[in-house]
Amino acid sequence: MAIVNNAVKAMEALLTSEQIHHARAVAEREILAIRLAELRERRGIRQTDIAAFSQTAVSKLERRKDMKISTLIDYLEGIGMGLELRVYPKDGQNINKTEMLLRV
Repeated sequence: MAIVNNAVKAMEALLTSEQIHHARAVAEREILAIRLAELRERRGIRQTDIAAFSQTAVSKLERRKDMKISTLIDYLEGIGMGLELRVYPKDGQNINKTEMLLRV
């Protein structure tokens, strides 16, 4: 893991803070897509098992870079999960102070 951390730091040294922020945002969206599919698979649910969506729609949804929160809620309900959305201050102050925004 140290090698990966050093490689990331070396790459970040070549980028502006705006480029780093953009790259992290892109990575987070990719990670979301992977996590959705893994969550469904861990629950033993096939794409065709989600009543609110066709298999094709589930496949597309799991690969999307972004989506409406309402679509995410419907998907999660289809696999028997809920959603908790929390917010936190990005200014670095009270980073551990989060607030519940939505729980469905």
